[in-house]
Amino acid sequence: MTTRIRRRLTSCLAVAAAAGMMLVGLPGAAQAAPGDYAKVSSGGRCDTMHLKKAFPRTPNNSGAPTGQHHWTRSGPDEEYYFNLFYKGFENVPTPTQADLNAAGYSRADIDKWDKAYAASKNPEDMKRAIWARYNRYKRDTKGTPKPFAKWVPQHLIGGQHVREKGGVFERKTVQDYNLIGPDWLCEVKVEIFDKNGNKIASRRYDAWNQRTGDLGEFKSNGKRIKGQFANDKIILRHKDAKYDFTKSKFTMFTGEKPNNVTTREYKAENAKLRGERGTGNNPIRIAERRATAKGVYPQTKYTKTYMPFSPKPNIGTQGPINSLAYGSGKNPAQARQLQNQYNQIDTRGALGRGPGGVDFSTLELQYVGNPVKGKGLDYSMKADFVDDEDTNPGWGGQAKLELASDALFTWLALTPDRMWVNLNPDQPETIMDKGFGETDTGRVLLEADMEMKRDFSRAMDPKKSPGREFMNAAPKVNGVPCWGSGRNWIVPGPAKVREQDGGIYILDAPLKVNHAAMEFSTPPNGERCDTKLTKAEKDYSHRLITRLLVPHVQKQINTEAKYADLRRVYKSRVAAEWIRLQDAKTPTDFRPIINSNDLKRWPLRAPHADWDKRTVWKEMVKSFTKGDFTYEWPLADGRIYTFFVGGVDFSKAPKRNITPVEFQTQHRTLPKETKDSVRAETSARNADIAFLGGNGSAKTDDGRPDPTPTPTPTDPGKPDPTDKPTPTPSNPDPTDPTSPPATSGPGTKDPDGDLADTGSDTPIGLIGGIAAALAAAGSALVWWRRRQTRTEH
Repeated sequence: MTTRIRRRLTSCLAVAAAAGMMLVGLPGAAQAAPGDYAKVSSGGRCDTMHLKKAFPRTPNNSGAPTGQHHWTRSGPDEEYYFNLFYKGFENVPTPTQADLNAAGYSRADIDKWDKAYAASKNPEDMKRAIWARYNRYKRDTKGTPKPFAKWVPQHLIGGQHVREKGGVFERKTVQDYNLIGPDWLCEVKVEIFDKNGNKIASRRYDAWNQRTGDLGEFKSNGKRIKGQFANDKIILRHKDAKYDFTKSKFTMFTGEKPNNVTTREYKAENAKLRGERGTGNNPIRIAERRATAKGVYPQTKYTKTYMPFSPKPNIGTQGPINSLAYGSGKNPAQARQLQNQYNQIDTRGALGRGPGGVDFSTLELQYVGNPVKGKGLDYSMKADFVDDEDTNPGWGGQAKLELASDALFTWLALTPDRMWVNLNPDQPETIMDKGFGETDTGRVLLEADMEMKRDFSRAMDPKKSPGREFMNAAPKVNGVPCWGSGRNWIVPGPAKVREQDGGIYILDAPLKVNHAAMEFSTPPNGERCDTKLTKAEKDYSHRLITRLLVPHVQKQINTEAKYADLRRVYKSRVAAEWIRLQDAKTPTDFRPIINSNDLKRWPLRAPHADWDKRTVWKEMVKSFTKGDFTYEWPLADGRIYTFFVGGVDFSKAPKRNITPVEFQTQHRTLPKETKDSVRAETSARNADIAFLGGNGSAKTDDGRPDPTPTPTPTDPGKPDPTDKPTPTPSNPDPTDPTSPPATSGPGTKDPDGDLADTGSDTPIGLIGGIAAALAAAGSALVWWRRRQTRTEH
């Protein structure tokens, strides 16, 4: 005989960044054929080219470390500035043909408008200078020119980004690794020809030691380029009468953590070359030295802004999170297309990993600053990196960013008596507050609760753990497992936070699953076995659920991707409570929103614009009446149905403020990284996560220091590669079409702070007749129905 255990579940939700250095290697290729030969040409000495000074000798500590992958764990102040002037004019309007005619297109026209802007600082003059550049681009382009809206981010801003960041990073690398003296040449071109004169490999290297043969590549973004990598493999295996690269070591120096595919491929190729060469040395190396690259640009009327985290509908936010999230694809196919376009611009590896480099599914708030009236809100978000952005890029950044932002304002606008959802088969009219049901935050809570109940049913599968242990240990009625009716619901666990530097760091915000016994009066379609259990047996069954099933489901909620939106909106809940506390002390731009119950600015967004809360309720009813899961039990003949009703209660946002010592020990670099992320994409110094932020008001001063001339080593004999000022870009000629003036930078302060517990210590008060309904909605009930099945012999 067999018993089929059929489970049906539903639920109810009640209230609810950096850079590094890396050495590159080359995958397998055959040895050079007889007659192959190389040509090498150079741009000149590295020290004179990048440091404007010729050192008499190459020091002993010159070049990369010997390890295959060496990470110099630089401090939080490892940074460099570069000129990104055109970013301040990202939103210049598309010109008409008349505009282009008036702006001109010649070199003289461009210089005229540049000089006018240098004298007036009037953004209208720079607008015309940009139009003139575009007009020149259109006239010089063979084929169909790109539309202005694509030319600005890709050619104007992207091109300047590559040139300026790449140039400063090259100077920094030469200085950090002492690539100086007569041995080191930069801008070296290596070409390999076969005996018939056909070119079989060509590669431009950033550095070459003509004495040792070592090759260097400067990649501030930590990514190998496939075409270059293919040429590297050939070159490192070439030997002729004049050039022997079979003894050369290839090093990529990078300012960011290399992505995983680069690390894997270089490690594998290094092992191949070691075997071929019969050497214990590392022919391919990664020298990682993370630093924060800060693009310096002015704030103008044409600086592009976005609406996330903006308390005022007419003032947008700025920052790298906006550009990256809105520049990501809306689906995987679009993300791959955009990443490919990005890589075509970033041929020298001076940019970051691109919008596809961030796993936006993990995007969550990490920090919010003090919401000062008239100054918006500094905020920083964290996310994981993807394994390989070129093959499987991250996507959906705009949707995740907007969800986190909308949730923040939803929690601010709603009064506690409206923060509830209710899945109850008897109460289709009280699923959730009408306004809350028209927000994505309410949708996320309702759908997550439904999924949580399904996961409880999945967890009871007797063929898997923990269901096997639970079913074996549960009380039995006629040999079939049986347990008492009860409720399961999600609540916030204490969030670990640190109030410091005028803001709050949200370090951890876990969610907790609760279980308790509860009776339910609505009759199921069949008889209940739990009526045959003693009170002691029921109590024991609830202890089993709490011990075996709750931890399993709780771990899923805190780790699995399908609950990422729930975790995302909870982080926003913690941040919203912080803003409420600050506004209670001093009026902020958020005051008109708080407790207004006005949610018009944060409605359901596509693709959920037509979402209906009743759809989820109907799913619950179907689960209640039909069942979702069927399990076999080998001891008896019959069928068991279960039904769970529960909730997610976000009415409280309990917090534990960690001590200054704990914060300094475990999160020493976090203040620097989050504050930097407001204007630059950064990475955690010791973790594979990115920090991306912004500010909730358009400022006229970017708060960055004026760039200073690039320093050079003071001792030509033994320059210290690890203890020098970081190079910064020189002030450019305002008439240079690629390098307009840069702007200025931040001071710091580090006061200790403390944060009181937030959120009400009493349950939410619900109005009138809803109170009883919500009490029932917070329950999880187990119904049993047993039917005789045909006996098999």
